[in-house]
Amino acid sequence: MPEKLDPNAFVTAASLGPILDVRSQGEFQQAHIPGAISFPLFTDEERARVGTTYKQVNKDAAVELGLEFVGPKLAQWVKKAKKLAVDNTVYVHCWRGGMRSGSMAWLLETAGIQVKLLEGGYKAYRNFVLSKFEEAIPLRVLGGKTGSGKTEILLEMQRRGVQVIDLEGIAHHRGSAFGHLGLEPQPSSEHFENILASQLMQMDYAKPIWVEDESRHIGKVFMGESFYNQLREAPVLFLDIEAQYRLPHLVDVYAHYPKEDLAQAIDKIKKRLGGDHYKNAHEALEAGNFAEVAAITLHYYDKAYVHGLENRATEKIQRLVVDTCDPIQQTNAVMAHSLFTNNR
Repeated sequence: MPEKLDPNAFVTAASLGPILDVRSQGEFQQAHIPGAISFPLFTDEERARVGTTYKQVNKDAAVELGLEFVGPKLAQWVKKAKKLAVDNTVYVHCWRGGMRSGSMAWLLETAGIQVKLLEGGYKAYRNFVLSKFEEAIPLRVLGGKTGSGKTEILLEMQRRGVQVIDLEGIAHHRGSAFGHLGLEPQPSSEHFENILASQLMQMDYAKPIWVEDESRHIGKVFMGESFYNQLREAPVLFLDIEAQYRLPHLVDVYAHYPKEDLAQAIDKIKKRLGGDHYKNAHEALEAGNFAEVAAITLHYYDKAYVHGLENRATEKIQRLVVDTCDPIQQTNAVMAHSLFTNNR
């Protein structure tokens, strides 16, 4: 009999071996346990047909149809599982810990492979993930207007041993209308939460965990209320950097993308820019004056960020004036300020 593990024990133990997700490929693509391998019992079409048969005929007919689908695949699954197994062990789950994972576990154990099952399936795992965001997380927020280089600073802090979670990196988006350029497609909001929870589980809550100041939407990713509320309530170190230092950074990041892509991004904020600014931004883009494009769009983004900052508790905001666009010098300033603040 396979050993059944609760979600916490399952994801902890599964670091030693492969997680085989036997849900359909569509379910897996929507969201999955980070690091899991898609190992579907049914294709999306097969799953739909079995489900329809269960509802319209009965359970026995659905089981018989399912056996017709899986029969030719049994040997293939065993061979693949044996190649993936670590110390002859695999970790298996489906949606609710029912027939799909139970059937796969029976097959693999019959073939001599040790199987550990996720009790309650992916549904139980999702409840576990959501519970992680109810815990008190020692967040510290790095804020600053667009182009301040916050992501680069956080990644440099991470290289120096500071606990950092790159929310924009998880979301595959930099947060603005231009934020998708050059990045992989965004995960679902559900999968964003799965990755975020996985990273939080690796953190030491006795120490600060630094994140970038974000709105609730990072591109198409929507942050869950529990985590977002903690982010909004956390202490903020606001980098006060003049536009003259931010503009070169924005040009470095975005100017090499095709003009057509940049034009489409400008179109997304047409109403917010206003008619004249919108027209001027397109003219500057066509002329190859990327610094002017950045300056025009900053006018909108700076106002939006200041408005968001004003909605935070004033006593939780510390300002740090930084007169450079060099990420190493910026990081030195942030870490020196943080060390001074923590030791007061």
